[in-house]
Amino acid sequence: MSDNETDILLMRKVADGDEAAARELVRKWQKPLINFFYRSVRNVHSAEDLAQQTFVKLCRSAKGYAPTAAFSTYIFHIANNVLISDFRRRSRRNVELCDPAELPAVCDDKNEISSDEIRRGFEDAVQKLPDNHRTAILLLCQQELSYEEIAAAMDTSVANVKTWIHRARLRLRELLGDLLD
Repeated sequence: MSDNETDILLMRKVADGDEAAARELVRKWQKPLINFFYRSVRNVHSAEDLAQQTFVKLCRSAKGYAPTAAFSTYIFHIANNVLISDFRRRSRRNVELCDPAELPAVCDDKNEISSDEIRRGFEDAVQKLPDNHRTAILLLCQQELSYEEIAAAMDTSVANVKTWIHRARLRLRELLGDLLD
């Protein structure tokens, strides 16, 4: 049985009131959700709270769940809505897209850039991205969702997702030009 089929079976059990199935879904998806939220809010406690809100919404929607897409698409659709609601509530949007240490940086001895400088520059650059660009590229890079899954999670077309990711990459290159040169 595939992971997706297992998740669908667990959701059906949650719909029937099986608390053990709910705990199993939490165990399996807790870390990916906390990572997803942490890279957006940069606060472990907030990320944990948002993941908990996602699980509450997931359990409440279990009776109406119809597996029309991969379960990961479904749960990240809920997570995206929770994140958007939180952003609106807080009116601040912080995201760390990926580990800045993965960015290629060419340095000579007299002009060496520290990883903290790269991290701060990267965080500042990501904050300047529009919400949809930031979320799309985060789902692609961090959660490794396909364009189709991102489109379903964000309730938009695949063409929009491709455009947002392309524009996010271009803008990040532009904003990080000094660090990458």
